[in-house]
Amino acid sequence: MTAAGVHRAAATGFASSADTYAASRPAYPGEALDWLRDRMGIGPDSRVVEVGAGTGLFTRLLVETGAMVLATDPVAEMLAHLASSAPGVATAIATAEALPVAAESVDAVICATAFHWFATPQTLAEFRRVLRPGGTLGLIWNVRDIEVPWVRRLSEITDRYQDDAPRQKSQAWRSVFPAPGFSPLHETTMRYVHVGTAEEVIIGRTLSTSFIAALPSNRRTALIEEIRAMIAATPELAGKHKVHFPYVTRAYDCGRID
Repeated sequence: MTAAGVHRAAATGFASSADTYAASRPAYPGEALDWLRDRMGIGPDSRVVEVGAGTGLFTRLLVETGAMVLATDPVAEMLAHLASSAPGVATAIATAEALPVAAESVDAVICATAFHWFATPQTLAEFRRVLRPGGTLGLIWNVRDIEVPWVRRLSEITDRYQDDAPRQKSQAWRSVFPAPGFSPLHETTMRYVHVGTAEEVIIGRTLSTSFIAALPSNRRTALIEEIRAMIAATPELAGKHKVHFPYVTRAYDCGRID
């Protein structure tokens, strides 16, 4: 962890790859908007804090609900992108353990592809502090669909470069649940396909991964060469103007209880 309480892979990797992150990360399925409205109860009168908002990929869906949104992230470079992609949304540089929000003042807390970075009892206690009684906590991730062979192969290649950076894939974030003061987690599963060139949805997505962005340039170059070779050897990818990168979107929600 850094002195500010942010994992070094996030602090250095996301700061250096903010441009790539904004350009290459997948968005979220349209059904996520239904999840926000139906499961999270978010609407035009809602006050929402997004924690770990990054470049605003999920923020734009929150804005569609009509809610008043405060987007927080500890990395200033990420929030700079958010400010340009979601103008009018209030932002604050903050960690999940110290939100700049009054007690019992928000209707929902949302973490999109972020909670694994700060899944601690202290964080959940902070979320409970800012939520009004009956408020909701939502966690959502885009997860690679490794049932597809080339996606599984890509993950095998990139996993070799992982350090101790927290990942959704490890499921370690689940250890803080069931959590005091919260109802049991409810899971909703959706599908999403990220369509674009191989450079955008495979190479760019890989380079936006925190622990890869933080690699020395020579190791990062070697990794990208290996992935390009994998693309060239895969019939559904090689020479294609557009490729389809499949994801399973997993969303979880629970409510604050007394």
